[in-house]
Amino acid sequence: MNTLGDIARCSARAFPTRTAIVFEGKSLTYAELNERVNRLCSGLAALGVGRKDRLAGLSENTGKYLEIYFAAAKLGASVTPLNFRLADPEIVHILNDSESTVLFAGDGYEERMRRISGLLPGIGRWIAMDNRAAGFEFYEDLLAGASPEEPESQSDEEDMAILMYTGGTTGLPKGVMMSHRGLMTGFIGAALGFAFSQQDTTCFVLPLFHVSFWPAFAVLLVGGTVAIVRRPDIADILTLIQEEKCTHINAVPTLYNWMLQYAASGAFDLSSLRSMSYAGSPFPPELLKKCIERFGPKFSQAYGMTECIGGTILSMEDHDPEGARSRLLASAGKPAMGVDVAVVDVDDRMLPAEQTGEIVIRGKCVMKGYWKNPEMTATALRGGWYHTGDMGYLDKEGYLFLVDRKSDMIVTGGENVYPREVEDVLYQHPAVAMAAVVSAPDDKWGERVQAVVVLKPDCKAEANELIEHCKARLAGYKCPKKIEFWDTLPTTTVGKIVRKDIKKSFWKGYERAIN
Repeated sequence: MNTLGDIARCSARAFPTRTAIVFEGKSLTYAELNERVNRLCSGLAALGVGRKDRLAGLSENTGKYLEIYFAAAKLGASVTPLNFRLADPEIVHILNDSESTVLFAGDGYEERMRRISGLLPGIGRWIAMDNRAAGFEFYEDLLAGASPEEPESQSDEEDMAILMYTGGTTGLPKGVMMSHRGLMTGFIGAALGFAFSQQDTTCFVLPLFHVSFWPAFAVLLVGGTVAIVRRPDIADILTLIQEEKCTHINAVPTLYNWMLQYAASGAFDLSSLRSMSYAGSPFPPELLKKCIERFGPKFSQAYGMTECIGGTILSMEDHDPEGARSRLLASAGKPAMGVDVAVVDVDDRMLPAEQTGEIVIRGKCVMKGYWKNPEMTATALRGGWYHTGDMGYLDKEGYLFLVDRKSDMIVTGGENVYPREVEDVLYQHPAVAMAAVVSAPDDKWGERVQAVVVLKPDCKAEANELIEHCKARLAGYKCPKKIEFWDTLPTTTVGKIVRKDIKKSFWKGYERAIN
């Protein structure tokens, strides 16, 4: 297999009658999935779509999203998936910057796209995925009149398969060019690292427009089943696990925290789960221990980012909350197959074990570069290594430990404070459900350590109580000087807490947020 399109083609040949996708009560075998992909490919070709064209999609999770990825690959085109939570100006920027010519709109997004269509001169074809809508061609009509025959692949493994935009911490979203070879390397590494097989059914809950799509492709590589949840509703997730007897789920720590609280009633049978992986943000060790206690020793971790589909994996065997190696609960694991990981100083010199620096990654799973931005590409990929912007260190056994984002570091009174370390301590308090630590302006120190906390239902705690809790476990300069209690914290579509939005609330009226 060399391209994404080969996943659909080869799996249909190897597992024709096995169930590939389950979505909202309907299922597709691998043969049926590949036939639909071929019909979409043929239908798009009849519209004039071909090699090097760019297709865009705005939709919540649906099996059709996977069909678009596969069909584009067979055509030699690429896909630009859109985050539906972005504001209209951001959507317009991405569609124009990516030079997309075809737009797929999912259920409920047709009117939004019609509203901004005048700002999108490059879009020549508008396709509604779920509903007949004025000004749109209908997805199912496109398939119905097209050939089911296998097309001759137009893709090369080094071609761009997906142009995925990532916001980063500042500025407009930037396009990350992901090649077929890079994606396939990452998916194969995930399939091996998480020991997926034909017997696995993954409960897919994170967005298909996000790099968190990796479990779907990895499971389809080996003949397993992808059971898709349209949106991350906890009741829907637990119901799907029970009904489809899912063996795997990949989620972020925030979602597992909600799942932990919701599942405490025991109303759902989750015994089919053999593997529960997490990614997207570090898992506070105390919260992870509670999850292992509730769900069992089933957890593993994947560390990566949009620019690198494969990074490190912390195996189930390394998730031992009570043993001598319990320290590894704070680790991101060891490099995945085909990946090199190192830590460098500000001059890009390799650092020895136990010294903190910037994490860099090398391998075929790394992006081709940033779309139409050679300067940023050269900076990010200097020396043949992708510079992640994450701070961390490797221990003497080769396990990677994340310290924090370089951009999130707080400098208070000349001392460096990494928010994650403080957050981990806050999560140890029994009343804390969610915690975020950011910098805030301070007349004396320039900036201070500021915490924002969401308490668990029916729990109470005072700011001074939590500050004293931190002082008993951390150096004084690392402890929050102030704590605010909020009803909720802003999160991304994958449930990751957005520190930069919290930070903005404390720096209003200041010329710059000191870093």
